[in-house]
Amino acid sequence: MNRTSASSAPSGDVEETGAGETAASSLSHGLKQRHLSMIALGGVIGAGLFVGSGAGIAAAGPSIVVAYVLSGLLVLLVMRMLGELSAANPASGSFSVHAERAIGPWAGFTAGWMFWITLCVALAAEAIGAAGIMVQWFPGTESWMWVALFMAIFCGTNLAAVSNFGEFEFWFAALKVAAIAIFLVLGVLAILGVLPGTDAPGGSHLSGDGGFLPNGVNGLVLGLLASVFAYGGLETVTIAAAESENPVKSVAVAVRTVMWRIALFYVGSMLIVVTLIPWNDRAVVEQGPYVAVLNYLDIPAAGDIMNVIVLIALLSAMNANIYGASRMSYSLVARGEGPAFLGRVTGGVPRLTVLASSVFGFVAVLLSYWWPDTIFKWLLNMVGAAVLVVWSFIAVAQLRMRARLQREAPEKLVVKMWLFPYLTWVALAGTAGVLVLMLRESDTRSQLYATAALAIALAIIGYVRQRTAAARS
Repeated sequence: MNRTSASSAPSGDVEETGAGETAASSLSHGLKQRHLSMIALGGVIGAGLFVGSGAGIAAAGPSIVVAYVLSGLLVLLVMRMLGELSAANPASGSFSVHAERAIGPWAGFTAGWMFWITLCVALAAEAIGAAGIMVQWFPGTESWMWVALFMAIFCGTNLAAVSNFGEFEFWFAALKVAAIAIFLVLGVLAILGVLPGTDAPGGSHLSGDGGFLPNGVNGLVLGLLASVFAYGGLETVTIAAAESENPVKSVAVAVRTVMWRIALFYVGSMLIVVTLIPWNDRAVVEQGPYVAVLNYLDIPAAGDIMNVIVLIALLSAMNANIYGASRMSYSLVARGEGPAFLGRVTGGVPRLTVLASSVFGFVAVLLSYWWPDTIFKWLLNMVGAAVLVVWSFIAVAQLRMRARLQREAPEKLVVKMWLFPYLTWVALAGTAGVLVLMLRESDTRSQLYATAALAIALAIIGYVRQRTAAARS
């Protein structure tokens, strides 16, 4: 196993975490439990839920509820496995460290750098989306101005103390949670017919308008694929937990509450949407399902309200992605899997990896302007199925690490995967099933091929590095 010596680590007292992740004690532990709790709570509420879910509803109809239940169960199993690993060995590299320990350095290299690229590309897409909203509000401005402003703000936030990142995410998450909670309350009242100006719809929209499966099994498959990728980003909470006051407790709390968060925010809101309005209403796709419902409930300025919420969700994701990318790349560098000069920590923050991640994201934004239909589209496709690759590494790592932990350090199993190893195999089979479904659809097939090419290239590079390091030792 490729281990980094203390002498090559960032300056300061050193402690070993994970598979050779040499973490300087100067890397701040400034995230409080309230930060982690709200990051975990708000992390499941993204712009994809508010806007992107409309395409899933249009494809699956009322059965989108089943799609979100199935994909939610898969995510629940993945997060439970990751929680077991992260509670046992908290590390800023999270699943990358676990993959290295359980499978080998090549696996940690592949999972880590793939996740970094994914976050940076997502950062670019979110910056463009946020700028688009601002241009709507301020027609005389240019999109690039807002992109530059947002990138500068969140790069600056992440260059400062980690507690600043925590505070931003705390309030962003609080606003998102409040918005979705108000939506859920209004929706339930409308379904019961007690909201002024509304009548209880009953099950007319669930069974009418073509039935519960209006587009058949194929429509359900499309809805399932759309719902799976809406959950991306939940892994960041296990990265942040490594810089919290009590990493083990933080991971345990976040993982144990993931079930009700998924059920409430995703499944609950989808059920409200398809119960209150026809699934084939054009407004569901054109305006987004939440705006369509708020307009149905005759809420004044529904579109502007949701634009504010979507903007908050996009800015929150930008902030979290810069943080997650910088910590993942720092962990890789600390383990000798990246450029050594990036491993310096100052003021408790790996500032060079923050800058590198922000610059890569900004370059991706420029590519979207210069070559929107070629290079940027290729980048988006390349990371389209990356989350499934990461989930596969998590499952395999948990399969291999559980026996080792039970034998060598059973006291570290604070969080345990249910019905091990059966549900771990179910999660692996579920992930493989989603990949097979992606092959069936032309839109997702190209994403799968591009992601596979990236994964294979990274795996080859990682394996060559591993063999070279072994030959030198």
